[in-house]
Amino acid sequence: MVKFGEHLKRSLIREYSYYYISYDDLKNELEECLNSNHGEWSQSLETSFLEDLEVELDKVWMFSEVKKQEVKRRIKQANQDVNLAVESLDSNTPCSELDFEILEQELSSIIADVHDLAKFTRLNYIGFQKIIKKHDKKTKFVLKPVFQVRLDSKPFFKENYDPLVVQISQLYDLVRTRGNPVLGDSSAGGKQQNFVRQTTKYWIHPDNITELKLIVLKHLPVLVFNTNKEFEVQDSAITSIYYDNEDMDLYYGRLRKDEGAEAHRLRWYGGMGSDTIFVERKTHREDWTGEKSVKARFALKEKYINDFMKGNYTVEQAFVKMRKEGKKSPQEIESLEALATEIQYTVLKKKLRPVMRSFYNRTAFQLPGDARVRISLDTELTMVREDNFDGFDRTKGNWRRMDIGIDWPFKQLDDKDVERFPYAVLEVKLQTQMGQEPPEWVRDLVRSHLVEPVPKFSKFLHGCASLLGDKVDSIPYWLPQMGVDIKKPPINSSINIKRPGGTNRGDDDDDDDDYDGDYAYDYSPDDYDAYYGPSATGPDGLPTSNVQDIEERGTYGAIANHTPPSATGVSVVQGESPNSSYIKQKIRQASNPVSRLFYIIYKNFDHYLNGDQISKVPVGTVFDTQVQAPPGKTICVPVRVEPKVYFATERTFLSWLSIALIIGAISTTMLTYGTETTMVASIGFFFTALAVILYSAFVYCTRVVNIRLKRAVDYEDKFGPRLVCGCLVISILFSYFCNLV
Repeated sequence: MVKFGEHLKRSLIREYSYYYISYDDLKNELEECLNSNHGEWSQSLETSFLEDLEVELDKVWMFSEVKKQEVKRRIKQANQDVNLAVESLDSNTPCSELDFEILEQELSSIIADVHDLAKFTRLNYIGFQKIIKKHDKKTKFVLKPVFQVRLDSKPFFKENYDPLVVQISQLYDLVRTRGNPVLGDSSAGGKQQNFVRQTTKYWIHPDNITELKLIVLKHLPVLVFNTNKEFEVQDSAITSIYYDNEDMDLYYGRLRKDEGAEAHRLRWYGGMGSDTIFVERKTHREDWTGEKSVKARFALKEKYINDFMKGNYTVEQAFVKMRKEGKKSPQEIESLEALATEIQYTVLKKKLRPVMRSFYNRTAFQLPGDARVRISLDTELTMVREDNFDGFDRTKGNWRRMDIGIDWPFKQLDDKDVERFPYAVLEVKLQTQMGQEPPEWVRDLVRSHLVEPVPKFSKFLHGCASLLGDKVDSIPYWLPQMGVDIKKPPINSSINIKRPGGTNRGDDDDDDDDYDGDYAYDYSPDDYDAYYGPSATGPDGLPTSNVQDIEERGTYGAIANHTPPSATGVSVVQGESPNSSYIKQKIRQASNPVSRLFYIIYKNFDHYLNGDQISKVPVGTVFDTQVQAPPGKTICVPVRVEPKVYFATERTFLSWLSIALIIGAISTTMLTYGTETTMVASIGFFFTALAVILYSAFVYCTRVVNIRLKRAVDYEDKFGPRLVCGCLVISILFSYFCNLV
């Protein structure tokens, strides 16, 4: 078992080593005092131990404050230097390429400092929690609530680095583009009415949030919607109110991913003073329909929301001002009116009401006006009940409850009304042309230890399944796995935070073994894909899609008490050898066609020799994560069933019938034109044909029912071919025996 003291020694930053919590000294003091007093703990010992904790807290807090101020001063100086460099481009003595490279190195050093400071504060906070927990357990004195007050008075661990990230992002974007940043509408997406994106979702452990932000900002700037004001924390707040009825029709439709399933919500950005509310409808479309899932919305003033949702405020009234202003074309206004009419009709017909609220702070990374790559990170994610299903009307007839705002973590709420999500949620949204690959850095990021893929994750579904357990029978597949720690050991990666000169600080301070115990498995970086799954590959071995997506893996899900594909546990990748990841990397890094061809051939040989060995999972293999549905619940995994699945089943059935007709024709021929002996032998072929018809009809009906109900069963026909072959052999032997007789 890896102790926290060992973890701390291996994870600390050398330059900061004297300012970390003296965890081992405190632990030794605790044990020595207990041993010298025969396990008894007195008030004087408690006072002495508390004083030592105070000294450690002061040391950590003062250093973090000094370092934070140092980073701010460096950012301020870098801001002046970058502005001077950009202004000089229009002068007679513009900055050279070397000058910009020096500025980029300075900003990279600042990024590394912010990363190190975030790791420092996080690790020390865990250290204080660990030593207090050990103290309370061994001494029977309860110190945690008392010392928590001291921690809150010097909250080094509550530092929000988002303002620093935004400043660094703007400066880095200027330097990276050599003073020519991409221009466009900074609110791209905020003013769109209908937009389609390919989105993949991931969970991020709290320890990795700041590091991930700093990595992404080196490739994409932070998207700032209002560049005319200084960034404030509340600017990143997003709140949504989801509607549903007492039967949870919208919940089940979204959970099963039914064709045409809708989600209705009201969303606003910023604080409670925001006057513009977006009325949104998300519609799920199956791929085989040729349409894409789409989100459509229109804006209303907050004072009209209640009347609109009750039908007292008509669609014509809502858009009369827009028609008078003439800022939109008549066609756009008609489209919005049609949307508003459909939403209002659905709300009234299905008796929808506020059910669930989601709140989070979003950091979005995107080039202004360019939506090809958009990455958003949602932190402080919280779901809150808005329903009245238990007899308590939380909204009091309003469209949202007013006893909370954006005051996370909403301490005034009862635990039964709030679900504080333990991870951040990363969304990678790509708009690429057919056959075009995502950027290399994006592919490296989503394959790194920083992220945990959770396909089809939904805040609405998670909130309803967590807080409305008495109203829902089926739950999303990830809910039973919430107790699995998603923290992974770091792997060697090109995306780690590096200081100028090539020093990878992530190699020193990211060796994050689980300090509560060993990981259940050991592996080398080359084996990473074999455990967590690579991207799907094309003929050249390069990733083409996200194989972590249950649908793209072609895995059938079910609404049953089955063990679905694990989103957080270890899985066996069929047909992948331990060297697969290394060879793929060599293929990508090949500098010429000859070496690339060599590694492709090498990959094929390696797959032939080693890949099939691990594709054969031994009977009785026990995986690390066994997912079980809670009592009375069923796990629902989203499944994509296309018409071609039914057609394939029909073709298989017709093929079996054709075989039965051939065997039946043989029997008829022997009966009609044969001798007395062959007439007796035709009985065997007759019963064989009859067995094939009955068996194929049974298999066809069973498969159709299973596909229609989206059950996770084995669709392989293990007995049919053997049955036919066996019957044919018996029939032929019977005919031969009859001829001999």
